[in-house]
Amino acid sequence: METTLRAWSVSRYGGPDVLVPVTRPAPTPKDDQVLIRIRASAVSRADGLMRAGQPKFARLFLGLKRPRAGLSGTCFAGDIVSVGKTVTRFQVGDAVFGEAGMQFGANGSHICLDQGGSLLKKPDTVPYEEAATLCDGAMTSWHFLTRVADVRAGDRVLILGGSGSLGTAAIQFAKTLGAEVTATASARNADLLRTLGADRVVDYKTTDPLKPHAAYDVIFDTLGIASFGAAKSALAKTGSYICPVLSLRLLRDLALSRLFGKKTAKFAAAGLSKPAVHHAELSEILALMAKNQFSPVMDRTYPFSDLVEAHRYVETGRKRGNVVVV
Repeated sequence: METTLRAWSVSRYGGPDVLVPVTRPAPTPKDDQVLIRIRASAVSRADGLMRAGQPKFARLFLGLKRPRAGLSGTCFAGDIVSVGKTVTRFQVGDAVFGEAGMQFGANGSHICLDQGGSLLKKPDTVPYEEAATLCDGAMTSWHFLTRVADVRAGDRVLILGGSGSLGTAAIQFAKTLGAEVTATASARNADLLRTLGADRVVDYKTTDPLKPHAAYDVIFDTLGIASFGAAKSALAKTGSYICPVLSLRLLRDLALSRLFGKKTAKFAAAGLSKPAVHHAELSEILALMAKNQFSPVMDRTYPFSDLVEAHRYVETGRKRGNVVVV
């Protein structure tokens, strides 16, 4: 077994260049923990925001002056190489995937996690690269569409930011749930979105997708590029604006929309749900994958040593689906 942990340090908030490779002794699992050798890990827009400490009020949880955890990465897939003496859910050799949560450190060679954490066995049919992305775009989109918005067959759903990791997953999920799906993207990504099942694709550079009286039952703003105020006139009488990107404006809209009118703004910290919720949602996603009703869209794969370049690419806003390092 390797005795060295290779990871990426984030000692201060800032751009991709604040990421620095570090070498440390490999962790030893406690009684209720497993040690995982990481094969692939995701590089997401959320990872970039946390690295930059944005929005600034998020630093109350991440660390006021600098990232408290000090390491990069949240979502991964790999193999268990050691287990603590009370571990019963897993054994050495199991292929697994999951998320590190606020512990971070998924962009590394190894990680120790509690056996009861957000960790599942990886099916043989799912590549490590795809499994590493499931706790990001897929789980978040599934959570918002099924738990937050409760999308039903026949609902009219608008997805803002259809070509990203959340958007490409949301299109597939919404179609599986029986919705009529409109999604936004640049012209170069229109064909991709149609391939994923979008009934209508709006080029946001030439057309306003939030036209009054559009009567969408759900508007899923995957990137936080709009607002409840901007979306309200495009919602149906009891429609919902849902967004996974928390801001002070969204916090205000959450409170006010519950007091006035039937149109609502909704938010949930999907990544901070209890492990039991993650287990259920990820199991549902794996079931869809087994039936060929969902497949993560993969954009680029970088070597582990090029994590900085991977972050730079994600920040261009041009990625289609998911980016991983291996």
